[in-house]
Amino acid sequence: MISPMHRGRRPPALRRCWLFLPGAERAQLLAAPTTGADVLIQELEDFTPPARRPEARAMAPEIYDRWRAAGVLAAVRINPLESEGRADLAAVMRGRPDIVLMSKVSQRRQVVALAEAVLSLEYANGIPSGSTEIVPNIESARGLIETFAIATASPRVTGVLGSTEDMAADLGAPRTPAAHELAYARQRLHVECVAAGVLSVDCPYTFADVAGSEADARAARAMGYVAKSAVNPTQVAGINAAMTPSSEEAAHALRVVDAFEAARAKGIDRVDVAGLIVEVPTYLSAQRLLARAKALGVDLG
Repeated sequence: MISPMHRGRRPPALRRCWLFLPGAERAQLLAAPTTGADVLIQELEDFTPPARRPEARAMAPEIYDRWRAAGVLAAVRINPLESEGRADLAAVMRGRPDIVLMSKVSQRRQVVALAEAVLSLEYANGIPSGSTEIVPNIESARGLIETFAIATASPRVTGVLGSTEDMAADLGAPRTPAAHELAYARQRLHVECVAAGVLSVDCPYTFADVAGSEADARAARAMGYVAKSAVNPTQVAGINAAMTPSSEEAAHALRVVDAFEAARAKGIDRVDVAGLIVEVPTYLSAQRLLARAKALGVDLG
């Protein structure tokens, strides 16, 4: 079971933007809480040259303490255990990360091995057992079709994050801003995560333009995602906006709830709200949106 310590953290469903940061760039890491991201990730794989990984690992305790003090979740992405991941993990666990992400997960057994290694290092570092979450990263076709098995491999898994560049490369598809080449992978990842009962974290938009990033975030929300990763701090605000119900959406949801409850009180099974025939599923969806809006501080009027 996941430790009750998790109750003091922002719940997975409210972790809207997950920002990857260069693992050895101390100034960027220390400034990261000002970006507005809910989860900050010290990236020890592609964003950290191998020669600088010892330097990055050494600064982990200070960085995670600073991030938690600023009220954000402290995460790290390690290399696969089959490469440098064990060295990454042994060093960064001294900083007590809230979440450990691991790159290039394609099989359930990788998560099982990571969970066992995390448990051992929790004990060695005096960390409450079960308090470290795991978020596998899916970056290949093999990983995609194994997502449900990966997501359910350990109670520590609270989410799964998708990839852009590696996934497109594995599929042999040219990478484009519109991301049509990733549409099926994004949709399937979300479906598998919903089935497994864990958070789906959409892949990052890896182009520089902010407008494109905002459109991509809105597309992810339309697929059902409530969380998205980023590699550019300038894109955080747009992601947060896309993953937060607007005042207008909340007002509409409130009208749906009120109208449906009034209809039910009269013994009517459905009701027309601005042309939408509202039945039980729509009513429940509106209730969920209102609960999310309230949790995220949206003005409900």
